[in-house]
This record gives sequence, C-alpha cells and structure tokens, in this order.
Amino acid sequence: MYYADIKKWDVANGPGVRVSLFVSGCTHRCKGCFNEEAWDFHYGNPFTGETEDEILKELEKSYYHGFTLLGGEPFEHENQKVLAPFLKRVREKFPGISIWCYSGYVFDKEILADMLPKWEETKEMLRYIDVLVDGRFVEELKQVNLLFRGSANQRLIDVKKSMVKGSVVLWEQPEYVHVEVKENPNAVGIPPEVSGK
Repeated sequence: MYYADIKKWDVANGPGVRVSLFVSGCTHRCKGCFNEEAWDFHYGNPFTGETEDEILKELEKSYYHGFTLLGGEPFEHENQKVLAPFLKRVREKFPGISIWCYSGYVFDKEILADMLPKWEETKEMLRYIDVLVDGRFVEELKQVNLLFRGSANQRLIDVKKSMVKGSVVLWEQPEYVHVEVKENPNAVGIPPEVSGK
C-alpha cells in the first residue's frame, strides 16, 4: 500500500486534534474530489513498518484525541489488507482514542452486504473503527457547513452501535471535547501560530 500524506494536528476530520493518514488508491473517481492525485494506488510513499511506527509515536502525545483514515479509499481491498493489522496496533496501544474512517463505499449496502461476507479484513477494520463517514462525494450536494463531511449524502455512522443494532445508527456529536496538552506545544513541534504560544 502507498499513502499520500500524514497530517498531524488535524482538526478537520473528526472531533479534537487528530493524526490523519491519507492512503492512496481509489476507484470511485468522484467528480470534484479534493484529493484526485490519490486515486493512483502508487501515489506518494510506500506504507512501511517505519511509517506505522512514526504514526504510533506521534499518537503518544497527550493532545491527540484520535486517528483518522482517509484517501484515496481505505476500503479498497488491497488497502484493507494493510490497514486491518495496523488498526489493530493502533487500538491495542491507544484503547482510549477514537478511530474514524472516511469511505466512498456505502456502509450498509456495500461494506456490510458485499465486503463483509467476502473478506476477513473488512470485519477486522470494522472492529476497530468507531465512526465511519460513508458515501461518495457528490459535487452537486456539496455544502461547506456540514460537520466533518463534504456532501449532504454522506453520513457519520457509529459503527459499534450499528453492528449491535443491525441497522445504521448515526454518530451524535458530544457537547464538548476536552484536549489537555501536557507537553510544551512548541517543544513537540506545534508551530506558535497554531498553539498561540
């Protein structure tokens, strides 16, 4: 698997401060996609053990609230083969953080109905993902004021509750996310224009 980018201090792709991994490879090719170069499965850099370790090391910092997977498309099967064991490492090392994933595939109609019966990796990924933002980006439904998504057809799905209930349960935003920074933000690499210090 290749990846397009690793974003640190990301506040756009889930609640709180997050580390976000943008994987490469996507067959959806949505019109108006913000990350078109990542359609190519070999765009960017190879995702290696060193890359995994870099992300895990970054997540050790106290101000991170979660980890987010985007793309490209994390649920392309060849990406699932790499991401499933990596998500297991993330969850085992950081049981308290939230794991979000963005996928153009529709949760109930494509991921559960088609992928889950075929691939063990799909079951493994869903075991570790807390919230799935599903559905292809539809340029005609784009709204800039939507919470954590780009077009009105996309849903914020509580994966664990949905799996227990057997139907889609939407994620509800908590009233408040508290982030405590124990380190000196400048010492851990947060630029002063971001930290305000």
